[in-house]
Amino acid sequence: MNPLSPERLQGPGPHLLVPDAVFLPEGLVEGHAVLVRDGVFGDVGPADALATAHPHLTPVHLPGHLLMPGFVDAHHHLTQSFGSALAFGEPSEIFRRVWVPLEGALDEESAYVAAKLAALEALRGGFTTVADAGTRASVDHGVLAAATREAGIRCILGLVCGDAESGDADGALSRAEAHLARYASDPLVHPSLAVPVPEAASAGVLRATAALAADAGAVVQIHVNEHLAGVERSLVQHGLRPLEYLHHVGALGPQLLAAHATLLTPRELSLLAETGAAVSYNPVASAWKGNAVAPAAAMAERGIRFGLGTDGTRADGFRLVEAAEFAQRLTHGLATGDSSCGAGWTWLDHAARGGADALGLGARTGAVAPGMAADFLLVDISTPELALSWDVPWELLRRGNRDQITSVHVDGLLRMWRGRPTGWDADALVREAVARSRETVRRARITRAHPTSTAARERSGAQ
Repeated sequence: MNPLSPERLQGPGPHLLVPDAVFLPEGLVEGHAVLVRDGVFGDVGPADALATAHPHLTPVHLPGHLLMPGFVDAHHHLTQSFGSALAFGEPSEIFRRVWVPLEGALDEESAYVAAKLAALEALRGGFTTVADAGTRASVDHGVLAAATREAGIRCILGLVCGDAESGDADGALSRAEAHLARYASDPLVHPSLAVPVPEAASAGVLRATAALAADAGAVVQIHVNEHLAGVERSLVQHGLRPLEYLHHVGALGPQLLAAHATLLTPRELSLLAETGAAVSYNPVASAWKGNAVAPAAAMAERGIRFGLGTDGTRADGFRLVEAAEFAQRLTHGLATGDSSCGAGWTWLDHAARGGADALGLGARTGAVAPGMAADFLLVDISTPELALSWDVPWELLRRGNRDQITSVHVDGLLRMWRGRPTGWDADALVREAVARSRETVRRARITRAHPTSTAARERSGAQ
């Protein structure tokens, strides 16, 4: 039987996997094997020692492959997948004109399809965990949980619980408590609370959601210091910048996941370091519609917790880590003569282990280690891009792409084989998504500031 056939990797195991290399928390090692059993890594160590310790198992040799932790998307919007190019060329703060009306036009069936489509894209890109920052669609969150669960990806599922518009603080907190309890023991869906921006909730609700999340071991996701307009609104309203305001009201702490955090003062960096709050560094979003790039290299140096997020832009884990390093090089490295900019490993580490920690899942996923969930990738390192490497981590960062991912495994189960999901029909989902997205966008009252690329070309007079 072909050792690279999916049949050798299906089922809960136990499987004794012997790749050419394994990406451990301390770095890349060769000659190691990994035991996958009951959804977790049962053992990791030298291949000969594991073969001796488990003589009843037939080793599955994986020549030309690297076993590495799956990528963790620390910031996504699952129900925005129908929007895609609607955001291209748009100025910052498009959520009012594009995302709010788009999500408001979703019904439960279209929200399910949108979320499952986003999960499919994420799995194809090597993500084994994705954090949804909360939807504005008026649907039961069980719809999104079902979509991600059926796709086979691990999901941090955010519930929006602001009270600024409704004035119903008690109702917001009651819904928050119910959401945290509903998914408290789900193996793949982990509850989170979400406040779109600080001004979307009263000071009391910001404090209370922080306390609820901390008690539940969950995170509160808030878009913080993302755009100049948001910083200025906070200064006018509170006399404080958004992150400073969260600290002022008692909402800053290890339970906070500050999305974007691109516009930070030295004082705000100190607040993050002192309180243990985490950040989702979203470099592609900065390039596509942002005002700035988060100072992630400085965060790494100061021990500030952070993961990498796509913001729903594109779901390719290797392109994300390249963007993370590239953005730091352009905004900080070139000006200071820093030719390393994290030495490659920094961005790979924060794309997996760092992201899991930022999401409150550091004890469960993000690393290949005994007792951790078996969320991992098998990457073909025999390709022309990687086979001649003298430094595989750097090569993965600079030259890796999702085409080199042979398989994606979540909770020990094979979820994706050579870009195709196992056990369900991706083509049928895409066809349904095309049809539903057309109708959803037609109903939504979306306002764009920028024309389509074709219309822009015509306006420019280009021949």
